[in-house]
Amino acid sequence: MDRNFARALSLVLKSEGLWSDNPADPGGATMKGVTLANFRRYVKADASKADLRKISDDQVATVYRRFYWDAVAGAQLPGGVDYALFDYAVNSGPGRAAKCLQAVVGAKQDGKIGPDTLVKLKGMMRATVVDEVCDQRMAFLKRLPTWKTFGKGWSSRVSSVRDEAMKMAALPDAPPPIRVEVPVEVPKPVVPEKVEQKVKEKSGFLSWLTGLFGSGAIGLGWLGGMDWQAVLAGGVVLLVFLLILLLLRSQIVAAVRQIKAEVAE
Repeated sequence: MDRNFARALSLVLKSEGLWSDNPADPGGATMKGVTLANFRRYVKADASKADLRKISDDQVATVYRRFYWDAVAGAQLPGGVDYALFDYAVNSGPGRAAKCLQAVVGAKQDGKIGPDTLVKLKGMMRATVVDEVCDQRMAFLKRLPTWKTFGKGWSSRVSSVRDEAMKMAALPDAPPPIRVEVPVEVPKPVVPEKVEQKVKEKSGFLSWLTGLFGSGAIGLGWLGGMDWQAVLAGGVVLLVFLLILLLLRSQIVAAVRQIKAEVAE
């Protein structure tokens, strides 16, 4: 998993050491495991050995991630397997490390870790893969003509890688992030004071008109007495009054909407 890159890189750098320019080493001049060729490829095209010796930590991480970690699909590998293959890539090249993993899982050995390799890898125990990768790596190193010169150091390195990779393989993958939804209390809408004042003014005026018509109807009923003409007249007035109320209600609603629109502006 990509979460292991920082830890894997720190372990690799312990094995790589600092400056090295041994004529017997086919990698040539290296600083913290970064060869001059890779430094020129990813950092400075015309770099000299003196420039390489002054490489920064960020530049080191950039080279290791792009040339080794990404080349063996480190971010897609299980914990432990990612480190074992990453260190193998640094020591012997990404292509060889990738082919080693493909041989272990039974995939086509083309040196490019793709979907088929990853699917086959999922069906195997991490510890088993780590063990077999380290075993095949040691077998390859022992066949090299430089084994007599570097064999002791290589053996110690692979043994350390095996131990650390096994520790990583025993750890569970990081669980997905937990989303916690916090309820947010939404305050009830409050009518602005300006709107409320205008509504009172208009509704007060309309209420005055309503009261005026109501009083007129009562006055007519009193003047008419109890005869049927008076009752009929009162009924007509009451009907007109109800119609006026319905009209005034629609006007009040329209007035409130207009006031809100004016305040919003």
